[in-house]
Amino acid sequence: MKIVSAAEMREIDRVTSDRFGVPSLTLMENAGAAVARFVVSDCPRAERVSVVCGKGNNGGDGFVVARKLVEAGRAVRVLLLCDAAELRGDVAIMYRNMMKALHAVNVAPVVVREASGFESSDAAEIFSADVIVDAVLGTGFRPPVSPLYAAAIAKMNAAAAPIVAVDIPSGADADADAMQATASGDTARADAVVTFTAPRPAHVFAGLTAGPTLIAPIGSPPEAIVSRLGLHLSTPFDFAPLLAPRARDANKGSYGHVLVIGGSVGKAGAAAMAGFAALRAGAGLSTVATPKSVLAAVASFHPEVMTEALAETEAGTISLRAVGMSLDTLLDRTTIAIGPGISRNSETAAFVRTIVTRGDKSLVVDADGLNAFEGTASKLNGRGRSVVITPHPGEMARLTGLTIAEVQTNRLEVARKFARAHEVIVVLKGHRTLIAAPDGTVWVNPTGNPGMATGGTGDILTGMVAGLIAQHPQNALEATVLAVYLHGLAGDLAAESVGENSLVATDLVRFLPPAFALTRSLPAGEIRIHG
Repeated sequence: MKIVSAAEMREIDRVTSDRFGVPSLTLMENAGAAVARFVVSDCPRAERVSVVCGKGNNGGDGFVVARKLVEAGRAVRVLLLCDAAELRGDVAIMYRNMMKALHAVNVAPVVVREASGFESSDAAEIFSADVIVDAVLGTGFRPPVSPLYAAAIAKMNAAAAPIVAVDIPSGADADADAMQATASGDTARADAVVTFTAPRPAHVFAGLTAGPTLIAPIGSPPEAIVSRLGLHLSTPFDFAPLLAPRARDANKGSYGHVLVIGGSVGKAGAAAMAGFAALRAGAGLSTVATPKSVLAAVASFHPEVMTEALAETEAGTISLRAVGMSLDTLLDRTTIAIGPGISRNSETAAFVRTIVTRGDKSLVVDADGLNAFEGTASKLNGRGRSVVITPHPGEMARLTGLTIAEVQTNRLEVARKFARAHEVIVVLKGHRTLIAAPDGTVWVNPTGNPGMATGGTGDILTGMVAGLIAQHPQNALEATVLAVYLHGLAGDLAAESVGENSLVATDLVRFLPPAFALTRSLPAGEIRIHG
């Protein structure tokens, strides 16, 4: 799903009407109906609903919300921040339609034209509702907020009721990212956001709400949704072909063989988890090549994972002596993952650089496999093959020579620049994990939660990426995007079951099968993401 700017969203609406013949009134009707459905479904006990409306298109959406909620049997009050005579076009039509519905239940809107008007008893009743719908300002807003609207926002922020924002919380900058977005008294809080057609950057990056953000289709065809941002939000529909049913005559050779190279004394579990995660992600076979002294620990982790012993250093890490004919045979696998638990031993780091810079197989590099390239990142290149790197911010800082703070301040451009310069797929982990392609396109992952901030979850991801690429070697980018999505979703399902505090890495493997099932079963249409 494309992420679009506020200006691009306006153009999409225009093109939808002018070129594809969908009336703007229909778009407004569908938008308001989507918000009303959300209120009915997610706030089932909210009998009294207030809708606070500005005079622009966002207010027009709000008039539809009010009408639909009256039809749904809710007790609706409307606050209008202008004279009705000021309304124009579609907004005026939707106001008249709403008035018919309100008249039928003997309710009149409350009109406030200046800040002092909020002190009336009628206005006070508006802000004491069970739910408040914020339909004051949309994504077309440009600062500053007028005194009247600022007063309305302050009243909403002070209310005890949850607030559902139409399109975006009033006063928020739709094009802002997490670093640009700053809380102010002129921005409405939101407990949920319902937006339309495609998300804007703020919906994805700016933390507009701790609750859900619903992205609802309202009639724009895919051909109308055009953006130059090069940003996509990962959704199940983007990689549906990779989740198609398997052929009836398939065998284990049909789904690739993953080789995980890693492990060391004290860190055998990392390589073992990666090897098993590759199988859970669907790979036909998985082998873990690890130092001889830790092979038994890896082999005992799960019987489906095969093992191969490698020459080791005195410290119990992989030795350069492991490079040779026996390893060359192992390297003839569909996909290779290197790094989990491999250590920062200098000889082992030289081994990693030797393996990564040779061969033509798809490659996933993680953890200390990446740290081996600190100061020599120029040698990390994917030209002519698929190379995926999966750094956390600290590893990204070591690769780029930046500080962690510099990476985190500009995650999008850091990932995009490195992917382009090194012709690799960069998976920059963290909240809203980014998957940057060599052409500069970036996918933003909406799944996952803070409970996944625990040792080993990155090793699970490495195995999953390798396992999915092994099955879809011609679609490495899509396979990587899917792996990150499923990894986060498994984490979300695990957190629902065991809680964020108790979540451990192997829970992700346990909840990966239901994550696959849920991803396959999601119907086309509305998309939900969480703050």
